[in-house]
Amino acid sequence: MGDNPPVEATPDRRLALFVSTAPRAQEVAAVLRGTVEWATLEEADIVVVIGGDGTMLDALHHMIDTGRVRPVYGVNAGTVGFLMNRYHRAMNIIDRLAHARPIAVSPLAVEAVTRSGRTHRMFAINELSLLRETRQTAKIEISVNDRVRLPELAGDGVLLATPVGSTAYNYSASGPILPLDSQMLALTPISPFRPRRWKGAILPDRSRVTFRVLEPDKRPVSAVADQREVRNIAEVRLAIAREQEMTLLFDPHHALDERIVAEQFAH
Repeated sequence: MGDNPPVEATPDRRLALFVSTAPRAQEVAAVLRGTVEWATLEEADIVVVIGGDGTMLDALHHMIDTGRVRPVYGVNAGTVGFLMNRYHRAMNIIDRLAHARPIAVSPLAVEAVTRSGRTHRMFAINELSLLRETRQTAKIEISVNDRVRLPELAGDGVLLATPVGSTAYNYSASGPILPLDSQMLALTPISPFRPRRWKGAILPDRSRVTFRVLEPDKRPVSAVADQREVRNIAEVRLAIAREQEMTLLFDPHHALDERIVAEQFAH
């Protein structure tokens, strides 16, 4: 394939690369750079992400931060690559994109208020986690649509995951896996102590969720939206940001639904 001339991106579909710094991703990028006339990230209409799921999150956050969200096609050069498409050296990226099927996903809009009263606004594509900062058990009040549903959750913390993030930290914390088109959210406790038998909840994605930290001076808690952390939290308010809808592109044979089902039976 290295001897073939570069394939021209069509005028109405300019492509850009977003590449992990990992050696394997750089190797894949070097092959693809010789097959397409690439645009810059600012000019592109579609972004091809090379790496793993973490790189995909970085690319999506970059586009949200810069105010221009575009369809994204992932090429797996990482480990799990749940959100990525399979790579092989002879792949034709233009042909892949021509046959890719889109799946729309939306992040969580997060308003995290610290004990000092400062409000941090950010987005969580995978999940928002509240985590205890010290050896002291966190105590958190949970409200859904302005109604207190759990007056006190005692444990290591709690998380709210989107379908995109349901196979990540949420699943490790024994939360449910959600199909990408389910329009649901997973509310999952992290190592709960009380109520001991509470396993979490599945909520419609139109729900508004509020976490209020109890005894924050004695039991400090941090909020983590994907990779961004804010410490000394008093309250966090969450809702789906539909205005930030993103499009993930998958190969027709990717069988993402099958992977979601299979993951639930993995040993």
